[in-house]
Amino acid sequence: MMPETQVPDPLYSDAEIDAALEAIAAPERLAQAQDLVAGAAPSLQRVLSAALQEGGWFDSAHTQAVREAVAGDDHEERVRAVQTLLAEETRLGMLVGVAVGFELARELGPGAPGPNPSAHPNGPVDPTPQPDPDSHPQ
Repeated sequence: MMPETQVPDPLYSDAEIDAALEAIAAPERLAQAQDLVAGAAPSLQRVLSAALQEGGWFDSAHTQAVREAVAGDDHEERVRAVQTLLAEETRLGMLVGVAVGFELARELGPGAPGPNPSAHPNGPVDPTPQPDPDSHPQ
């Protein structure tokens, strides 16, 4: 058995991350990503659900928070509490989803075990964010 080789994570500057986020926010890029995710949704849902369960995000404390959000006498306060809970859950789901996405990119990226990334039907897969060619380094 060969020893596992640990590849260091690349470090990105704030400018590189901002440029990558701007690039993927383009409607055509986002549509491609949504199509890819929609095709893999059942598998991604299982991984996300397992990560949330293992992290204890939806345990008895969550159940208690839901009960408290809907239990008040003031209708407006209940609405605010439920909206806050939904916003927190959305943020949490997004953060865990991004973490799953990073790990998936690492698993599928160059040097990863498994199928050759260059054999991808749409060409080589490179999960590394690319800087915007129109931006200038500072």
